[in-house]
Amino acid sequence: MESGHAALVRDDRECLWHPFTQQLGWEAEQPLIVERAQGSELVDTEGRRYLDGVSSLWCNVHGHRHPRIDSAVRDQLERVAHSTMLGLSHPPAIKLARKLVDLSPPGLTRVFYSDNGSTATEIALKMAFQWWRQRGDERRTKFISLRDAYHGDTVGSVSVGGIELFHSLYRPLLFDTLQAEPGDAADMERLLAEHGDEVAAVIVEPLVQGAAGMLVHPPGYLRMVRELCDRHGVLLICDEVAVGFGRTGKMFACEHEDVSPDFLCLAKGMTGGYLPLAATLATEEIYEGFLGRHEELRTFFHGHTYTGNPLACAAALACLEVFAEERTLERLGPKIGLLSRLLESVAELPAVTEVRQVGLMVGIELGGFALEERIGHQVTLDARRRGAIVRPLGDVVILMPPLSMSEQDLRRLVATTAEAIAAATGATALPAAA
Repeated sequence: MESGHAALVRDDRECLWHPFTQQLGWEAEQPLIVERAQGSELVDTEGRRYLDGVSSLWCNVHGHRHPRIDSAVRDQLERVAHSTMLGLSHPPAIKLARKLVDLSPPGLTRVFYSDNGSTATEIALKMAFQWWRQRGDERRTKFISLRDAYHGDTVGSVSVGGIELFHSLYRPLLFDTLQAEPGDAADMERLLAEHGDEVAAVIVEPLVQGAAGMLVHPPGYLRMVRELCDRHGVLLICDEVAVGFGRTGKMFACEHEDVSPDFLCLAKGMTGGYLPLAATLATEEIYEGFLGRHEELRTFFHGHTYTGNPLACAAALACLEVFAEERTLERLGPKIGLLSRLLESVAELPAVTEVRQVGLMVGIELGGFALEERIGHQVTLDARRRGAIVRPLGDVVILMPPLSMSEQDLRRLVATTAEAIAAATGATALPAAA
């Protein structure tokens, strides 16, 4: 008789199509099927335990099955699971909006909900475009983004993306954008000098370009981009889907350089990794640009069925309460320092060309391997056999553990990753730094 695990494997291979996955390769491998979780660990259908080294795709913040968030979701279930926000409202959405406005950089006063990072950035793009149109400036139709940018997978967010592997195939579907060299303020200044009166907004991932392989911008770059936008009268969109909610050591990455954008895009960690929820925050000036009589048609005609879902908002409120109750940000400093020390030995491995880190965001770049070797994927498989989940972006191995991961587990995660890199590349693993 077929076991429960075997039946799941069969049905997965026969029915599912996984994201960012070459299914031919997937079907040739034994899948890991997660059944439950606790804290920083995932447990598969056969009872094996794994450190969640990527926060379940960068969204888990306080660990799995946190009692505070579990309780908040259960409590909301006893009230209402979903109610539309088109023409209605509900307490969790209102309370969360107030919290987000109070926590975010100064000047951001309005919250527009959606359900994932792609839609959060798409909303910011559409708002910026429409805002200029409603001011009577129809020249401003262009956007500036950074080379190797990633802002999501919808057509608008892909248009401002710059990762050829992901985006080049869809070029005929996309609108044209201008691309600046990451971290190069002079290049941004050049583009704005040449095209400033045509540009609606600049969109950036503050400090770190995540999906590009954890590319880190030089100190002061974000502040300079803000100043250049102000000088040329251009709006600034900060996409903090990946870097927000403590990932860089502060609640929002913009805080490191005291930058207030015109739009702030949030998702991933907002609910602690529990439920899909995103938000696009805007200034009062942007909001007022959409006010008018019904017949003026200045409304922002955009929305989603699950916009501001009550369960997700309840989870997000609880997630923010845990930040305060457990002093999560205050306790991050020693962990970030420990992680930096541990990574020193990883950087010495022969196959490692560079280690990039901001807060608890890490990219370990491997060099000298052919595309068909899939060396990043081989590291992932080896780490899995050793009891840790990591994920590659090409030949860059990504570590992004939950903010709640203990120092002991951080040591184990880095040591396991070093061993996996050594094994996959034919090197000898070095002992992790204390």
